[in-house]
Formats: sequence, structure tokens, C-alpha cells
Amino acid sequence: MGFADQRFNVNLSILFTELPLLERPAAAAAAGFTAVELWWPWVDSPAPGRSALDALKKAIEDAGVRLTGLNFYAGQLPGPDRGALSVPGAESDRFRANVDAAAGFAQSLGCTALNALYGNRVEGADPAEQDALALENLVLAARAADRIGATLLIETLNQPESPLYPLVSAPAGIGVVDKVNEATGLGNARFLMDLYHLSMNGEDLPSVIERYAAKTGHVQIADNPGRGAPGTGSLPLEDLLNQLKKAGYDGWIGLEYKPGERPSAEAFGWLPREARAAR
Repeated sequence: MGFADQRFNVNLSILFTELPLLERPAAAAAAGFTAVELWWPWVDSPAPGRSALDALKKAIEDAGVRLTGLNFYAGQLPGPDRGALSVPGAESDRFRANVDAAAGFAQSLGCTALNALYGNRVEGADPAEQDALALENLVLAARAADRIGATLLIETLNQPESPLYPLVSAPAGIGVVDKVNEATGLGNARFLMDLYHLSMNGEDLPSVIERYAAKTGHVQIADNPGRGAPGTGSLPLEDLLNQLKKAGYDGWIGLEYKPGERPSAEAFGWLPREARAAR
């Protein structure tokens, strides 16, 4: 096995960002990929107008690529925010306003994975109250995802880069997944295993895969150090993805890395072109 045996998609919120949003799907297709994923692209608008949604939908369809993953509204990302659903007040309200908008957009493109970033701890807010709010909002998101036949993803980030984010270990992320599934009875909440973030936390990646592959709904990769393309750091990504496949994971591998000081189209030399189209 190897990279050629995986199903990759390109995250258009970190790759091809030198291009306007509506040009990125075609750029990914030109690079040989047939699937893409996105963070919520309208950072100031949890419920953008129909014209904005339709324009992005058309760009994706015209490029001939599939949208396989979408984040719910997460605040300023990239930027200071790490999600909105556990943040009391206006941000939580924005998340709720986004739930149906994101689910509807995903459904219009056949996307069946919706990622809900938890949000930072807020000074002066009781962490227990934030966690209760988070569960309430994640239940809403899980039900919306279920209505369109989608999975709700819960992501662990890394403590060095996201010091206010409370989910900075695989067990913490899995714990929230289990709470959401228990609360809804739907069983559609799954773990988003980002190997870069987990490695930044110093976790034993083979052990994480062994323990949690069965609860994993999506995988994202970048090398470490540097969050660059595979081969720019020291992570044995090919071996780790092989282990995931042997453990039964057959889903998408999201390419969520920085292209470095070069155009994004030149950041895929590690992956033969014939292996880029989803099979």
C-alpha cells in the first residue's frame, strides 16, 4: 500500500488561497483532483445570500469536482477564532443561524460530512457552561446533518497553536463525540483525526489510530514541523495512512497543509498525478 491507495481531497481554504474563492475548484481540478473540502468561506456571514451560495455551487459543479467536506460557521478562520458553538452570546447565535444554511448548501452538492469546530474558552465564562452550550449546539448540528444523511465531525486541534481551545487530545475529541451520540441517539457524530494537530500535541499516532479508527469519520494531514506537504517534515504519513486503512478506515484524506513559498499547484509533487483523482 501507499499514498496511491488513498482517497484524497484538497482543502480549498488553505490550498489555492492565492486565487479568489470561485477560481479554486477549477484550480484543484487542473491539478488532477476530483474532490475538495472547505472551511465555511463566508467568515462574516453565517447565512449569506442566495447569490453567493449559488455562485460557489456553480464553481464547484463547473470544475467537475465533488464537495466532500464543509465546516459549519467557525468565526474568523484563519484568524483568532477556533469555532463558535461553545462561545456564549452572539457567536453561538451565529452558529445556530448557520446550521441550516450549511446543511442546505452541503445537501445541494451531495456533501455528507460537516465539521463543527468547538470554539475557544472565553475569559469570564464558566467552562462547564460553555460545555453545556456546546452540547446543545452540537445536538442541533447532528440532527441537521442527519436530515441530509451526513456525518457530524468533531475535531481536535493542537495546544501550541490553539491554547484556548479545550479539545487538544484525541481522547477529548472522542469524549465529545460519545456525548453527542448519547444525547441524540443518532450515532452520526464522528471524530475528525487530524494527524498534524495530534502530532503537535505529542500524541502517539499509531496508538491513536489503533484506539480510535473505528470512531473516525474523516482524516486530515500535513507534515510536522511546518504544516507543509508530506515529505517536508518528519511524520511517517504514508505509514500512518497505511495503518488507518488496515484498521478499516476507507474515507477521505483531506490535504490541509500550507503550500509554502510557491503556488499551490506546485505543492503536490509527493503524489503522482494518476493518484490524485478519487477512485
